[in-house]
Order: sequence, then structure tokens, then C-alpha cells
Amino acid sequence: MDAAEERRFREFVSARSPALMRLAFLLTGGDQHAAEDLLQTALVKTVARWKRVETPEAYVRQVMYRQQVSWWRRRGETVVADPPEGALEDGTRGTDLRIVMRGALARLTPRQRTVLVLRYYEDLPEAEVAGILGCSVGTVRSTTHRSLARLRVLAPELKEPYTIFGEVTR
Repeated sequence: MDAAEERRFREFVSARSPALMRLAFLLTGGDQHAAEDLLQTALVKTVARWKRVETPEAYVRQVMYRQQVSWWRRRGETVVADPPEGALEDGTRGTDLRIVMRGALARLTPRQRTVLVLRYYEDLPEAEVAGILGCSVGTVRSTTHRSLARLRVLAPELKEPYTIFGEVTR
């Protein structure tokens, strides 16, 4: 890699790392260390092909999705702590909902969490999610349905209309 390409890569990493880290954090179910490892692995794989990458952010995201699915298949599911009991009524409802949502997402299966992140956080159409995960559109639809139903069970305090990744859901 020549100096100009290296500078371009460094600028990309500097500019896009916060957004990519948020995505990695969601994909790993809120595990900060696993998110850092996921992003670092994706960036290492990206730099190896940097000269041929036309859309760097899309490429890194694709590597992250595939790497995370690969890790899940090898490791199995990780169990994490339960979400906090009930929300506080002191004006911190939004923060409480995010904490509860994060905890509930962490308790979903890796595939369920990935489908929700791709569909609602990344706002990808079902066909694109199916392509990324290597499954059918019907599988994406049924997994989305089961995942949202499971979220409602895991976090009953979210039964009233609430926001998942910016989209109001009931």
C-alpha cells in the first residue's frame, strides 16, 4: 500500500470508527470487548483489500456481519445478565428504555439480534438481509417476527409503544 492509500485508509478509520463501533456493539449484544475485536478484525480484513474496495463503509459492514455470524457458529450463544428491573420515573425514561432494550437484545439469539439490527438499525430490506445471512426472505420475515415477540417477553416494560432503532413499534 502506498502512502496516499495508507492516508486514505487512516482517514476512513478516523472518520467512520464511531459509527462502525456502534454497529459492532449492537451485533455483539452489548459486549464492548467483543465489539472492539469485531471492528478490528473487519478493519484488518479491509486493509488487505483496500485498493480494490469501492465503497469502504459498506465493505467493512459486510465483513463485520459475516465475521460475527462465523464467530456465533463456532462459539454458540453467550448468556448475559438480565436487564434492570423496571424503569425509573425521574425523567430518565429514555435512558432506561435504552438500557432495557440493550439488555433484551443481548438475551436474543445471535441470529435474532442480527436480523433486528440489519432490518431496523441498518434499515435494510428483507431481501438484502437474506443475502447477507445466506437464508431465504421467508426466514428473515419469520425470524424478525419471532425476535420482536421475544423482545416483548424479555422486556414487558416495553409493551407500550416504544422505539426500536428509531422506528415506533407496538
